[in-house]
Amino acid sequence: MSNSSNKVRVVSLDVDVVEFASLIERIDALREQGGGYICFSTVHMVMEAFDNPEYAEKVNAADIIVPDGMPLVWMQKIEGRRDANRVRANDLMIGLCRFAEEKGLSVGFYGASEEVIESIKARAERDYPKLVISYAFSPPFRPLSEEEDAEITAEIAVKAPDFLFVGLGCPKQERWMNGHRLRLNAVMLGVGASFDFFAGNVAECPPWIGRLGLEWLFRLTQEPRRLWKRYLILNPRFAFRAGLQAILGRK
Repeated sequence: MSNSSNKVRVVSLDVDVVEFASLIERIDALREQGGGYICFSTVHMVMEAFDNPEYAEKVNAADIIVPDGMPLVWMQKIEGRRDANRVRANDLMIGLCRFAEEKGLSVGFYGASEEVIESIKARAERDYPKLVISYAFSPPFRPLSEEEDAEITAEIAVKAPDFLFVGLGCPKQERWMNGHRLRLNAVMLGVGASFDFFAGNVAECPPWIGRLGLEWLFRLTQEPRRLWKRYLILNPRFAFRAGLQAILGRK
């Protein structure tokens, strides 16, 4: 992909080249234009998209795809974008909460458990006392009926958060945002595990480990039973596909 473009193909996804401060400006511009949705791409998401073209289409339709994994940033650099940066979903969520508080905008939280939602609200009230949380809801951990989904969507529309953080996990949250993009005016951000990080339920990876591209290993030690398959199977497959892309690109 040419350097004139702001996106770089990483195996299956067209990932934006981003920088933290200008990314918040882009998101605010999306809000002024009536909303949209943002995905945070990881190796897991890239391989989910590689294996499922229908899912890939939904992610690639996002207004912005943020690289939230160092392997994706390395691929962008290999493809010629030396200005590529990683922006973690949790860092951006915190940055947007701070931005919303300063600008008098509102935020919403959709996903996770009731306990996590309450912990998020408690921390937000402590850290950002003037932040308006117009919506916070933990949906059932099962597929929703059409009636339930319509009711939830209508409530979000009435509460009208400017930024709606969606913590349903990959690939569910990306499908949800794609399916609701024309029904809600919020900027929706699929932040996944950031709900647990923000709530303090799961330890965050130290920045130096993340810069080495080893956050997956840190998270694996935290939740081995849940994450072993994701990292020990998907990571080698990603490395093979990314290497193939780099070799073919040079040829």
